Amino acid sequence: MSAQFILYLLIGFVLLEALVSGILSWLNGTWMSHPIPKVLEGLYDEEKYQKQQAYMKENRRVGRIESIVSTVITVALLASGAFGWLDNLFKSMTPSVYGQICLFALFLQLFCTVVELPFSYYSTFVIEERYGFNKTTHRTFWLDLLKGFMLSFVLTAGLVCIIYWLYDKIGDGFWLWATGVCVVLIVFFSLFYSNLIVPLFNKQKPLEQGELRTAIEGALQAMGCRFKDIYVIDGSKHSTKANAYFTGFGPKKRIVLYDTLIEQLTTDEVVAVLSHEVGHYKHHDTLKTMFSSIVTVGVYLYVFSLMVSSPLLPEALGGTAPSFVLSMVAFSQLLTPIQLILDPLMNCVSRKAEYAADRFATKHGHGEGLISGLKKLSAHALSNLTPHPAFVWFSYSHPTLAQRITAILENQKQQ
Repeated sequence: MSAQFILYLLIGFVLLEALVSGILSWLNGTWMSHPIPKVLEGLYDEEKYQKQQAYMKENRRVGRIESIVSTVITVALLASGAFGWLDNLFKSMTPSVYGQICLFALFLQLFCTVVELPFSYYSTFVIEERYGFNKTTHRTFWLDLLKGFMLSFVLTAGLVCIIYWLYDKIGDGFWLWATGVCVVLIVFFSLFYSNLIVPLFNKQKPLEQGELRTAIEGALQAMGCRFKDIYVIDGSKHSTKANAYFTGFGPKKRIVLYDTLIEQLTTDEVVAVLSHEVGHYKHHDTLKTMFSSIVTVGVYLYVFSLMVSSPLLPEALGGTAPSFVLSMVAFSQLLTPIQLILDPLMNCVSRKAEYAADRFATKHGHGEGLISGLKKLSAHALSNLTPHPAFVWFSYSHPTLAQRITAILENQKQQ
C-alpha cells in the first residue's frame, strides 16, 4: 500500500459519504407527497401541510448546497496536499508538538466554522425566521458561536495533546491509557454537563411549586423514582421548538424541561413526555450509551495505535516528515466507511430504546397524554410525517411519529 493509494481512499471516502447523504436526501424528497398515515390524519390542515412541505423543501435545498460546498473544499484540501503544507508551516512556527497540535486544531475549527457559518446563519435568520421558529437575536447567535468555538477548540486541542503525551511517554500501549482518559472525560461530562456546559448557552432554574410540579412529583413517585432536581431551561431564547431530557446519573441526575414545552402542552401531556424520559432512566439508557461510546473510542484508539507510526498517513496528506497530527487527521477520514455502517446500527438500537421508553410511559397510564403531546410537538415543529424508510433506517435516532403512535396504541390494547 502506498501513500498515493491512501490519498485516493481518503478522497473516495469523502465522496462516498456525500453520495450516500445525497441519495438518502433524494429518497426522502420523493416521499414528500406520500399519503399521510391514518393515525396522523388531521394533524395538519391543508394550509399548514403546504407550509410543512415548503419548510422541508427549503431545508433540503440548503442541506444539499452545504454538502456540495463542504465536499468540494475537503477534496480540494486533500488533493492539493494543503494539510501537509499546513503541517510544515506550523512546524516552522513552533518546535513544540503541543503548539503544532493547537495550531492544527485551531485551523480545523476555523475551517469547519467558515464552511458552516453562512448556512447556519441563513437557516436561523431566514428559514427558521420565515416559518416562525427563530427567537435567536443576532447578538445571541454570535456569542453562542464564539463560545461554542472556544469550547470545542479547548476540548479538542486539550484531548489530542494528552493523547500525544501518552504516545510520547508510553509508546504503542498508549491507546489503553488514552481510553482511560476518555472514560474519565465521558463520565465527567455526563455528570456535570448541565452544571458546566448548559449555563454557557442557556439559563436554568428549578421548576417552581405549583400544579405542574405537584403532578410531576406524583407521577414520579407512582413510577418508583424520585428526582429532587427538576429544572426549566429557557429554550425560547433560541427557538419556539420544544424538548425535554434527562441528564446525569447517581446524585447528579436531573430532569430538564424546555419552557416552550410547558407553554405548548397541557400538564398531563408534559407529565406523559416526562414519563418517557423516566423510562430511559429506568432502562439505564444513559449508562448503555456511555458504555457503547467507551468501547467505540477504545477500539478506534487501538486501531490508531497500529497505524500512528506509519509514514504513509502523513505522506498521503502531503506531509514530508512524521507527524502525529497528520496521522490522526488521515485516520479520522479513514473511519468514514466504518461510521457509515455504525451510525445506522446505533440508530436502530436508539429507536428500540425509544419504543421501550414509550412502553414504560404507556404502562404507567400516560399513553394518551404521550400521543397528544407528540402530535402537538410534531405539528408545531412542522415535522415530516412521511419520511422515506431508508432515510429513517439510516438517520433517525427515534421512530417516526406514526410508528410511535401505532406502537403506543398497540401497547394500550395489550394492557
